[in-house]
Amino acid sequence: MATYVLHLAFDGAPARMAARPAHREHLRRLKEEGRLVTAGPWADDSGALHVYEVADEAELREILRADPYTAVNGYEIVLLKEWTPIM
Repeated sequence: MATYVLHLAFDGAPARMAARPAHREHLRRLKEEGRLVTAGPWADDSGALHVYEVADEAELREILRADPYTAVNGYEIVLLKEWTPIM
């Protein structure tokens, strides 16, 4: 397994807000499956930080393709990087 950090920047589009419940349900399922470690928006709602435990970047890209926010172009990827936590 590999750990990935994902930093997203949001736009303020109404379409993203309409997709938010489905997006959060998507994240909840990933958390239950053990593929999402943690996720949450910045305090000013300008974006979010997610940490994933997945086999590889290809699996993470597939997760992103299935995210309801992707369908409405609700974010921009600022950083997607494999991370090696030590604690």
